Amino acid sequence: MSSKLNKFLLALISLIYMNNLLAHHVLGRPSYSLGEDSTTPPSMQVETQIGQYFVTYMVFPAFPKAGQNGRVNLYATHMSSGKAFNGEVTFKVKDDKWFGAKTEILGKQKIDDGVYRQGFVFRQDGDYIISAFFIADGEPYNIDFPLRVGQTSAIGPIGLTVLAVFALLIIVNIIQRKRLLRGKIQAAAQEKS
Repeated sequence: MSSKLNKFLLALISLIYMNNLLAHHVLGRPSYSLGEDSTTPPSMQVETQIGQYFVTYMVFPAFPKAGQNGRVNLYATHMSSGKAFNGEVTFKVKDDKWFGAKTEILGKQKIDDGVYRQGFVFRQDGDYIISAFFIADGEPYNIDFPLRVGQTSAIGPIGLTVLAVFALLIIVNIIQRKRLLRGKIQAAAQEKS
């Protein structure tokens, strides 16, 4: 009986040990090739159709911060043939502001394993617009998408304008009530005299 128990325990320990040997792969990828943001979801993933191309773009890491490395992945496939666009994509960035937004070129990328990858590092928190531009079959394609870096103010210029208008309406309402009340008091005083 103890011989059967020993064989069973030996087989169980062997299975546990072998399972640990195989555990270095995660979803078919070796764990040593995983980077810091490889297992995190993107902060945004958008799929859209533009002209003759189906475009998907993703931004990594999930919560980009100022001073830290980030990356944009862009996939562009022709709708009728299903083939990936094989050219050059120019990535640009500008502040998401109403006035004075200066555009900077992040870089020009060639396809790498079906993906156009562009790294970035922003110095300041804020809202930005990233553009991906390419020319295919003589036609220009430009894809813009927003990117929030770090924690920004919850109240932007539109929110400040709405708050100012709301405060002005409250002040006007209070002044009108005081005038109306003063008028009623004066009318009551004149009726008594």
